[in-house]
Amino acid sequence: MSEQNEHAELQITGMRCASCSGRLEKNLNEMPGTEAVVNIATEKASVTFDPAVTSVEAIIATVRKAGFDAHAARDFAAEKQERVAMLRRERNLFLISALLTAPLLIEMALMLFGIHLMMPVWMQWLLATPVQFWAGSRFYTGAWSSLRSGGSNMDVLVALGTSAAYFLSVAVWLLNLDQPVYFEASATLITLVLLGKLLEARAKGKASAALEALINLQPKIAHVERNGQLLDVSAGSLRPEDIFVVRPGESVPVDGVVLEGSSSVDEAMLTGESLPQEKTADAKVYAATLNQQGLLRCRALAVGSRTQLAAIIHLVEQAQGSKAAIQKLADRISAVFVPAVLVIASLTFTGWYLADAGFATALINAVAVLVIACPCALGLATPTAVVVATGRAAHAGILVKDAAALERAHQLAVLVVDKTGTLTEGKPSVTDLLPSTGIAQDELLRIAAALAQHSGHPLSRALLDHAGQISLPEAENLREQAGLGLSADIEGQTCSLGSPAFAAQLGVALDDAQLLTLQSQGKSVIAVAHGGALLGLIAFADRLRDSSRNAVARLHDMGVRVVMLSGDNQATAAAIAAQVGIAEFRAEVLPQDKAALVESYKQEGRLVGMAGDGINDAPALAAADVGFAMKSGSDIALEAADITLMRNDLASVVDAISLSRATLTKIRQNLFFAFGYNVLGIPLAAAGMLNPMIAGAAMALSSVSVVSNALLLKRWRSPL
Repeated sequence: MSEQNEHAELQITGMRCASCSGRLEKNLNEMPGTEAVVNIATEKASVTFDPAVTSVEAIIATVRKAGFDAHAARDFAAEKQERVAMLRRERNLFLISALLTAPLLIEMALMLFGIHLMMPVWMQWLLATPVQFWAGSRFYTGAWSSLRSGGSNMDVLVALGTSAAYFLSVAVWLLNLDQPVYFEASATLITLVLLGKLLEARAKGKASAALEALINLQPKIAHVERNGQLLDVSAGSLRPEDIFVVRPGESVPVDGVVLEGSSSVDEAMLTGESLPQEKTADAKVYAATLNQQGLLRCRALAVGSRTQLAAIIHLVEQAQGSKAAIQKLADRISAVFVPAVLVIASLTFTGWYLADAGFATALINAVAVLVIACPCALGLATPTAVVVATGRAAHAGILVKDAAALERAHQLAVLVVDKTGTLTEGKPSVTDLLPSTGIAQDELLRIAAALAQHSGHPLSRALLDHAGQISLPEAENLREQAGLGLSADIEGQTCSLGSPAFAAQLGVALDDAQLLTLQSQGKSVIAVAHGGALLGLIAFADRLRDSSRNAVARLHDMGVRVVMLSGDNQATAAAIAAQVGIAEFRAEVLPQDKAALVESYKQEGRLVGMAGDGINDAPALAAADVGFAMKSGSDIALEAADITLMRNDLASVVDAISLSRATLTKIRQNLFFAFGYNVLGIPLAAAGMLNPMIAGAAMALSSVSVVSNALLLKRWRSPL
């Protein structure tokens, strides 16, 4: 595929079961320059294609040739309207089918009470025929499309089974044979299948409720300053740099920065953090967060699809449309399932017929096999659980890029944690200025800040904050060694700023006792030199996050081995590790070595996670089996990670692993139900122990039970 690949999200209609989605995915992937994933739970195809060799129109044509229909995915509201209309059609179809079938069932019910009120056969035929060929037309259409494209699906099973019962009954009636008719069986089967599809559609709608809730959070109205007046306009019409006002009790319309006012803002929907965040001038505010108290006057920064909320919605949709690795097992089974069932049904008919059970008995038992073997539950087992879990994760401030990452997280054995910004708040501050003899504190700070102004390192930013507005000399010919320090020419002298190891490398003598005292307190220390002479030491402390110790303890309880990486020296790293309860750590780790360390842990044959927030964490995040990035981190780190933690808290890693384990438990339960249902049901049907109507009811309930079990993931709560 070329480097100019394009991506398309297609809404698919007409898929009935896992065989449908698997066949469509196979057909799309056979197109040149195309990679596709088809998700039956969301009824979407995610397609990456090379526009030089194919197009969206050609892809849609392939979908239609396979017996389905497709259109470019629209916004959630438009698709919801379509789903509501479809649900109404499904309901009406079922109700009419049920009304026509009810008289046939009443006759059977009366027989249980010894009342033999036989409805004329012609009347049974009159009631059953519209159910078979009008209400059931979708099964014939779907079966023909499936067989025409070289596959087979649920529609083939239903169409074959009900047609066999219907046409046997017609033959008995027209030829006046001494056999019972089964019009009630064919009509009831179709009605039960329609009921199952209706209940399934409703349950699938509930599975995407989390995404809908996120979308509904977007405010509709904004108060904007224009020409000296405050106007109420659509939030969607705001543009960057617009000035808007947020009153107490209102939601923020777009992402922005506070110009005037102070208040507390509830950001729980964005970060999962329950405590309101204080907002004053220069603080950032985000779309759909709730202003609780004061009036805020803000300037718009990001609007429309560029807001944090829009990014969350996009990630949730992307994750819900992806496919977990465990789904591949179900897909492989589904690919051969329907043909295998057709063979079993044929053998059932042949066996019973050769055993002199009679043509009608042999046929009815074969019909029961066809009906009970519907693979719908198998196809829904994994994707419905993923849809619910990713929505629940988003509400907890955990954004999952794809289902595979969510699946892998439950198996993590080692979690490598970057210290700064992950265990700590990532906002170090100067605690000690220790100039050498004859050097003033102001001079030490002036030279250090002059060097730091050209660096983006957190310690450099802390130095500049501490220096405030003091006048700084110009630093020329800047030379930086990543992870160690930097040098520059200041006022005709070569000055340096960096770690004790960097100072030693430059031949600058340090007071080891003084250095060790500071480091044993968990402080980071840098040395400042003027020429080859030490100007002094500067110590920094980075406050631990309040939840770090509890999160580490919980990870240990979950059987996850936690390893801390730090660029600090051994003494400082040991002090921080002891404070949070981490026994294993690596000190003086350079940025370029982090990925190699992650790889070394992977060589032990275990799944390794990495939690970090900086640009220098990006290679390690990408190398890990699951990368967790703090939202406060760099864009590069967020891009490299598999899971983004909106709460900037290691406790969110605990939540992500806990939710992953709960999700895999539900998936395994669903697959067990789906497999167990067919493993038990098919032999019973083949043995003549299941009436086709009972088989139809069981088939309908199996899909509903799988989706309902997945919906229980909504009850998941954080273990912390």
